[in-house]
Amino acid sequence: MTRVPRQLTLFAGQFDAIPYVGVLFLLLMFLLLAGLVYTPGVLIQLPQAEGLPGVSDPVVAVAIDHTGKLFYENQIVSPSALKSELHQQVLRHQGKLVLVIRADKDVPYEKLVSLALLARETGVKEVLLATMPVAVRVREK
Repeated sequence: MTRVPRQLTLFAGQFDAIPYVGVLFLLLMFLLLAGLVYTPGVLIQLPQAEGLPGVSDPVVAVAIDHTGKLFYENQIVSPSALKSELHQQVLRHQGKLVLVIRADKDVPYEKLVSLALLARETGVKEVLLATMPVAVRVREK
């Protein structure tokens, strides 16, 4: 019968850091490349503003690009189709709906006013213009 020594060590080798370095390298590459991934949507350059309050009610966003095209849920829509969709959203949320207009800074003011009036006709009580905070730097594409 063999006796087992009382002070037996199960692992007597050195700590191997190479696998951990490889995992950290892959994590670093993932984080660096994640910023370069294309974000789908409409390229809009918002005007800058600071110190504006946020919104607590349900929000619907409509975008207008520099050519005047209307976008709702990343789809180009006509004003009549947008009007019917906004009316459905107002009914769904019992009139507590906020429309956020994400307009390019080159969009004429007339288009913004006409969109706000269209929203008021559907029952939207509050219309806001989206702005870019001053501290945020926009990445050009």
